[in-house]
Amino acid sequence: MERFQNYIKEVIDWNDHIKTFLNSENIDRNDDIWEKLDQLTNVIEGISKPAELNQEQLLNLQQQVDHLHDDLESYFTKRQQIGTVYINEPFVNIGEHKLPPLPYSYDALEPYISREIMRLHHTKHHQSYVDGLNKAEKNLKEARTKGDFSLVKHWSRELAFHGSGHYLHTVFWDIMKPKGGGKPSGALLQEINKYFGSFDAFKKHFTEAAKAVEGVGWALLVWSPRARHLEILQSERHMLLTQWDTIPILVLDVWEHAYYLQYKNDRAEYVNNWWNIVNWRAVEERFDKASQLKWKPF
Repeated sequence: MERFQNYIKEVIDWNDHIKTFLNSENIDRNDDIWEKLDQLTNVIEGISKPAELNQEQLLNLQQQVDHLHDDLESYFTKRQQIGTVYINEPFVNIGEHKLPPLPYSYDALEPYISREIMRLHHTKHHQSYVDGLNKAEKNLKEARTKGDFSLVKHWSRELAFHGSGHYLHTVFWDIMKPKGGGKPSGALLQEINKYFGSFDAFKKHFTEAAKAVEGVGWALLVWSPRARHLEILQSERHMLLTQWDTIPILVLDVWEHAYYLQYKNDRAEYVNNWWNIVNWRAVEERFDKASQLKWKPF
């Protein structure tokens, strides 16, 4: 019963988080997503007092929740990224970035990434980057208004660090999913084979790059509109050692907060297991859009 109560709490938190986000962003109330969320809310009300239900009723309601959760996840994937597709506003105002909701529950990526890691990573670490980015933007706006740029070096650094942290994490959540893994298909697989020789060669290169990131940072597969090919990069922190003019396609967070609670200092095991939850369809969509951008090659 205690386990089921914890399950209920996770579902309620996930449902409330998405609704709060959508309400705050002036979403079209006629969108199909609201029907699914309303159904989930109705089911949650039925399981909020599990002591009043027998085992068969509890299992039946849990199945309904799981089914609706799968529907919502599929819908988010189909409509691509929350925060770019759903928002009616054409841009983010200065200092008004928001934490995007996960398109799955915190325990959905288990056993490869634990619920506790996902919860802390999303609600604490990613939220701190959103807050830091907003603060930097507001302070730079104030500097422009007052004509006082004495702290421009500091706030520009904060803008780069927190902004890169926010954007990379937003990509990171979307390119993972339960029961992921395998390999990509279509144009992305063709491009991988063309540049790296084979998917296995690419996977080995990316894996070793992720393992070898010095200190904290990321491994990234990027598209270069100038060179018109893919490349694998390492980034220290969120923004160092990048190649400008490139677009991240696949990203892997290897900061210790992304794995230490579960894997301790065994980054290699975390990286190897991570391949089981890669959402290749989302990566393919990013590549399809990025590869349309091509600059004059030099």
